[in-house]
Order: sequence, then C-alpha cells, then structure tokens
Amino acid sequence: MRIVDVNEFYSPTGGGVRTYIDRKMGIMADLGHELIVIAAGRENLVEERPGGGKIIYVKASRLPFDSNYGLFWDADPILRLLDELKPDLVEASSPWRPAWIVGQWQPQPGHDAAKVFFMHNDNVAAYALRWFEGLAPHDRIERAFAWYSRYMSRFLDNYDAVVTNGPALEKRLKARGVRIDAAMPLGIERSHFSPDFRDEKLRRALLAQCDLPPEGLLLLGLGRHHPEKRWQLVADAVARAGSNIPVGMILLGTGVASRKIEKTIAGSPHIRMFRPVYDRERLARIMASCDALVHGSEAEPFGLVASEAMAAGLPLIAPDTGGCAEIADPLASELYTARDAAACAAAIERFYARDRKLVRRAAVVAAGKVRSDREHTEELMAYYAGLVAAKRAGGILKAA
Repeated sequence: MRIVDVNEFYSPTGGGVRTYIDRKMGIMADLGHELIVIAAGRENLVEERPGGGKIIYVKASRLPFDSNYGLFWDADPILRLLDELKPDLVEASSPWRPAWIVGQWQPQPGHDAAKVFFMHNDNVAAYALRWFEGLAPHDRIERAFAWYSRYMSRFLDNYDAVVTNGPALEKRLKARGVRIDAAMPLGIERSHFSPDFRDEKLRRALLAQCDLPPEGLLLLGLGRHHPEKRWQLVADAVARAGSNIPVGMILLGTGVASRKIEKTIAGSPHIRMFRPVYDRERLARIMASCDALVHGSEAEPFGLVASEAMAAGLPLIAPDTGGCAEIADPLASELYTARDAAACAAAIERFYARDRKLVRRAAVVAAGKVRSDREHTEELMAYYAGLVAAKRAGGILKAA
C-alpha cells in the first residue's frame, strides 16, 4: 500500500510525532508498504529516506507560539500532491485546515482512496480543561466545550474511519459523542531500552547532584516543558514529599515553560533540571538507573515516554486518568488523583515506603510486556489493508 500522511505536526526539530513517523516509515518499508508524509515546511523540499518513503515539505506559515511547526492554509498544493501520488489511503491528524482539505478531497475518476483521521491528541483536555480548571468544575467545562466535539463530528463525516492512538483517547472521545472506529495503541522501539542498562554508580552520582545520599529516592521527569505536562505540579509534589523522605528529581527536557519551571525549583537543592539527552544509549542508561518515572499530565493521550520508562524497568508515579494510567503496571506503579500536587506527593511517599526489591522485580517483568512500534505498525497496516479492500469493493460502512 501507498499511504500519504498530511501532517502539520511533523517537524525535523519536533519530538514524539517525528520519532513515531520516522520509525513507522522504516517499519512500513520492511513490510512492503510506502509512507509519504506531506509536512508543513519552511520551504518546498523533498527528503527521500533510505529504504523507502519520503517527506514532502510544503512551504507554510509558522505556528505563532512555536516556530518548529507550520500551519497549512492553502489547499491547492496538497490537493495537487494527492492527485499526483494516488495513495491507496490518505491519513490526516490535524483538526484544523488539513482535516477539511483531506476530507473533502475527491480522487480522480478510477482512483479510490480510503481516508482515515488519526486522533493523536485531546485539545479539550490539553487546553480548555487546564485553562479554566480554577474557574469551574471539569464536567461544566466539558459541557461548555461540547461545540468542539460537534465541530469534529462534522469533518469526521468525510472519513472512512476514525482511529485513536490508544484506549485512553478512545474512551474520552466516545464519552463526548465523537465517532471512533478503532483504537491502535502506539508502541516504542523496545530494543533501545532495558533494565539491564541500570548503573548503580550513575544512580549514586545523580543522587549526589540532587544533594542526597545513596539510599535516597531518585525520580526522573522526562519530556518537553509545556504547561500541559504540569511539571510545576510535579516539582511542588516532590518538594512536599521531600519534607518527609529523602527524594530528589532530575528533569530532562526543554520548552516554552522552562523559565517558569526554573523559578519553581530555584529554592530546592533536590530538584535538578537538565537539557534533553538526545543520545539514545545514554538516555536509556539514565532511565534504567533511576528509581521511578514521575509524570504529571492527565491529558497525555498515550504515554510514549512512560512506555519507554517501563521498557527500561522503571516504575511509574502517574495521574489516575490518561494514557499513562492505561499502561501502568499495578504492581510497579503508584497512581494519584490527577491535577492534585498533594496527592502526587502522597503517591511518592507511598512508593518510597514499598519494598524496593519487590517493586524492582515487578518492573522488570513489566518491561518485557511493553508493546513495540513494530507490533503497532503491523496491526495498523492490517487494519488499513481491510479499509482499502472495502473501499475498492464498493464503500465502507462507517460505525454508528
């Protein structure tokens, strides 16, 4: 199959979306399929990939608050490319202009292409619920933004299938009345991560940087610095727990909220912030050498970082809703009430009180069960092949 992904979220300087697509492109080539991404670029450019697949950058304006990403507006360049490429299936994921451009595209006579909308995120949870959480209860905010679900339902009528990246997003969107046809949980490049990479010497060194002794609890915070990740809540929780137990956190990442986080942790000797680690082997050693991954975002639709941590043998301390909660192993994790720093602090203290050897043993067992990106891609391609076959046979019956 030839699959074309019209994607505003792909950027050469991006994070999870870039990693996901680059890996999927290689795996699809191994499986005999071709993935072509039409991305919003700074200039018109074609980037061929060894082994198969390519990125076609179409010049687009920059996102106002993050110049790493672009915004499609003009439909003509995208429509011309779709006509030229003649995909078996075309995929969109942005709920703005691309959703309508792809949805309303009419293939040339004799060419039937299935259309899929792939839901990667939840804008209501990531933005509206967070922006207004201090002003009204969550259920009232949900009702106030029901218009957004109605808006999505209008463009989703143009698609043969609507897919999410996992059960957390599927449950959330279905509860709002949004049509979802299938959940395809993501996976990770599992070979990069292993409990075997644990380095006790590195662990002691990291604890020392947090001004803590070897018997202290070393937490890892990993991800981009954006308000939706709630790093300030996590930092507050670590500081609260630190008044009762010897706990420290190393925070790896960068982003628009970095300066605010720096101010939050300025008075704590036990929380250290570092730039992202792009060397995968070094990152895998750091992850395996910490005692737990602590996470703050309940809006996380899947939790790739949490999956990587679990594959490294790391227990989770995470909110009780969202993607991380869906994949957390109950024997090697502590969940806490989402959006509550005191509850997060209590979960950290509960984790510290547990038998470290038993938790470690459970985490190592859980590491072997983490879903791989190859498993995800194989399942997705099988589903897409069914959609393409149904389309060519005379149409797809959409879910009610």
